[in-house]
Amino acid sequence: MFKVRLRSSIVLMAVTIFLMVTGGDILFAGMAAISLIGMMELYRTLDFHKTLLAAVSYVAAVAYYALLRFGQEEYFLPFFIAYLVLLMAVYVLTFPKFEAAQVMNAFFGLFYVAIMISYIYQTRMVESGAYLVWLIFICSWGCDTMAYCTGMLIGKHKMAPILSPKKSIEGAVGGVVGAMLIGVIYTLIFQNHITIFQNPVVSVALLSGVGALISMIGDLAASAIKRNHKIKDYGKLIPGHGGILDRFDSVIFTAPVVYYLVQLMQHIG
Repeated sequence: MFKVRLRSSIVLMAVTIFLMVTGGDILFAGMAAISLIGMMELYRTLDFHKTLLAAVSYVAAVAYYALLRFGQEEYFLPFFIAYLVLLMAVYVLTFPKFEAAQVMNAFFGLFYVAIMISYIYQTRMVESGAYLVWLIFICSWGCDTMAYCTGMLIGKHKMAPILSPKKSIEGAVGGVVGAMLIGVIYTLIFQNHITIFQNPVVSVALLSGVGALISMIGDLAASAIKRNHKIKDYGKLIPGHGGILDRFDSVIFTAPVVYYLVQLMQHIG
């Protein structure tokens, strides 16, 4: 199993590097594809992935990405309203085929997966984005790795004993501190390319700490959904890791946080 996980990790990292370095439409297409697969995994977990509700949501995800790609952000709100109206139309016209909870879960799925993941692309497209986008993965995967190592070494106090009994408070602290340290080292190496901040080292350290904290919420949230539905993994797409959502659970929360923190810190230094 370790060899399988290692091979998958290498391939996943190679694909991630290719997408982030290339950027542009290739990254855009990659994020759109990942979003659709993630939505399918979530809807399969919630047991309506092959229904009309799911089909409407997949089309809505494509439409959202089209608006994003062509810079039509001013239409996001009317688009979301139209999407909700369409979901409710399916609900009432096919009644009693669907439960109200399924309609709400369909709407949630678009936001939780497609919209949140799209912030990887949006972060890549800002000034210095080719370098700032890596902070998303430093905050999520970096924090996860450092938290695991710290927890294994000195972890004693359970952070969420029922939801995730192997995670410790010490591990969480180590994950945050570790992500901040990695962020600082990364910035010292590439600070000449991170021109968006007045003080890039301090800004990235703060951003990495906040992002790491949020990434743990994303990780635990995904675990809670799986436990509610009594499954181990969301899918089998990535051997040894599970599905897209199993690998991107923390990234989903970290991406929009990094994006908006970059916007904030750009103005305050």
